[in-house]
Amino acid sequence: MKEFNIAPLSSGFMLTSIVGGLISAFYVLPQSAKWGFTFVIFFALMFVASLISMTYSPGEWPISNRK
Repeated sequence: MKEFNIAPLSSGFMLTSIVGGLISAFYVLPQSAKWGFTFVIFFALMFVASLISMTYSPGEWPISNRK
């Protein structure tokens, strides 16, 4: 089984995805459906990336180059 080399993302990344998603859903989406949907999807992907980073990142930093 191959070991993943996932870099930890900052807490600001998760905060940006949450705030951006809320602004997109409640302000941009009613104004423009296409741009609102695009931004909601974008910030949802950012949120999922931050959850994956929280779950699977190594405990120490920097990431070791084990082979």
